[in-house]
Amino acid sequence: MARRILLTGATGQVGWELARCLQGMGDVHAPGRSEMDLLDTDSVVRTVRDFAPDLIINPAAYTAVDRAETEEAAAYQVNAVVPGIMAEEAKRLGALVVHYSTDYVFDGTSSTPYREDEPTNPQNAYGRTKLAGEAAIAASGANHLVLRTSWVYGARGANFLLTVQRLARERDELRIVADQHGAPTWCRTIAELTSQVLVQGLGNEGAGGIDADFWRERGGLYHLTAAGQTTWHGFTEAILDLTAPEKRPNVVPIPTSAYPLPAKRPAFSVLDNDKLARNFGVRAPDWRDALELCLA
Repeated sequence: MARRILLTGATGQVGWELARCLQGMGDVHAPGRSEMDLLDTDSVVRTVRDFAPDLIINPAAYTAVDRAETEEAAAYQVNAVVPGIMAEEAKRLGALVVHYSTDYVFDGTSSTPYREDEPTNPQNAYGRTKLAGEAAIAASGANHLVLRTSWVYGARGANFLLTVQRLARERDELRIVADQHGAPTWCRTIAELTSQVLVQGLGNEGAGGIDADFWRERGGLYHLTAAGQTTWHGFTEAILDLTAPEKRPNVVPIPTSAYPLPAKRPAFSVLDNDKLARNFGVRAPDWRDALELCLA
């Protein structure tokens, strides 16, 4: 029997790439909102039970960081309650749940890349709700893989890359924050590395399912971002270097204080990816190389 894979958020950046990377790994079911509404707990439970997956992959999230400051209840439902429910259902089914979290669980006071075991201290509602989702999954007792990533972009959807490209066409000057440090991570990198990790812990060919012993030993919390680091200003310059717009705007570095937003961002949120490389033998490319591929 074919392995059954339930994929949420398939129209989002990471979900769209995962839908392609998971082909050949099993029967992928990607319910739309009319079938599985993440704001409706009963809808989530019903969908999971009806499909009875071997593998639940959940890139769906409430990602409006600033809006979450005034809509924390909705963000908490999607980012914490739903992942917890999925994990409980996975435990009941003997399935594996894969979930994505964020660099924003850290407060940004470090000057060296954060490891998985370092103390968290989210500074905004989005970070708090994502951290609560991590905790709910861990508490479920299900076999799980939680992947923290950062500064996600791609060639579709709404993200920093596409915003910069649009503004470069419209403006002569871009004022971009230069004192927040992180690793811009292409959504395709996330999907490809996820699939490379997953294929290592699948059940024997023809048996379907997953290797439960493998995931009991190797599952848990991992960081998955591009290698290297930059600032939003550095990311902008790299985008413009690679796209070579007809009339390049002047890019002015500004401090975070000059661009106040409702949600506080960590000043430094670079993640250490060594654990992923150690346990699964996979490592993401440097952020510049990935950006070049994305724009090619």
